[in-house]
Amino acid sequence: MERRSLLFAGAVVAIAGSSFFWSFSGKSVVALSLNSGDQKMVSLGSKKYQQYCASCHGVNLEGQPNWQTRLENGRLPAPPHDKSGHTWHHTDALLFKITKQGTKAVVGDDYETDMRGFSAELSDDQIIAVLSYIKSTWPAEIRKRHDQMNKR
Repeated sequence: MERRSLLFAGAVVAIAGSSFFWSFSGKSVVALSLNSGDQKMVSLGSKKYQQYCASCHGVNLEGQPNWQTRLENGRLPAPPHDKSGHTWHHTDALLFKITKQGTKAVVGDDYETDMRGFSAELSDDQIIAVLSYIKSTWPAEIRKRHDQMNKR
């Protein structure tokens, strides 16, 4: 009888643990999957990008001039999101977190940056749409490399 109770308790813990894992991490992975091939999503992302991102990152995703050289205030100019930048070197999950919470949430509170989070202005789906739009502009080879990186 005692052995049965232990097996039952173990099964309950395993089921609860797997349910938590699925709902916490599995769902997040699905939600954070960028879809640069979904034209409806890319179109929405393009509109939201122009509305919220283009003023710093450029209408054509070109970023600000000399984006790798710190300004007098110690901050870096906004980087490009096209193939010439480093956006595609980051996973979907990291890009999502930076866009939603801001760079300080990722790098640390003492990091000086103009990149704030957009959680108050953009829903999670809208952030995914913006990032999907950005990804849709990259050459096929870069998109393929980015997809491979996300699988790791």
